Amino acid sequence: MNYTIGQVAKINHLSISQLRYYDNQGLFPFLKRTEKGDRVFNEDALKFLEIILCLKNTGMPIKDIKQFVDWSMDGNDTIPQRLEMMKQQEINVLQQIRDTEENLIKIQQKIARLEQEMKENH
Repeated sequence: MNYTIGQVAKINHLSISQLRYYDNQGLFPFLKRTEKGDRVFNEDALKFLEIILCLKNTGMPIKDIKQFVDWSMDGNDTIPQRLEMMKQQEINVLQQIRDTEENLIKIQQKIARLEQEMKENH
């Protein structure tokens, strides 16, 4: 099944302009185009877009995502590089999780203090 850029934007809660931007940045070399030049996403392209968005949403810079995409297009010879990149991103995400958990604890402590102050003042 094929999807238009509009359908893909809606499915992924993105704007069409975001998808065009990613394409212009070289993140979609795998996309086919219609005779009119419209982008066409097939199931494989949707799966690839999913990992691209995952990397973007976890803070990977566009230039690094493009490197990952380029390596993916190059085939199996680049598996070691892609694996190393994914392992580094895993480390980055785990650190983000730890940082977020620390911030959550601080927020919860502040909530507890404010609730205590409210009780004391009433």
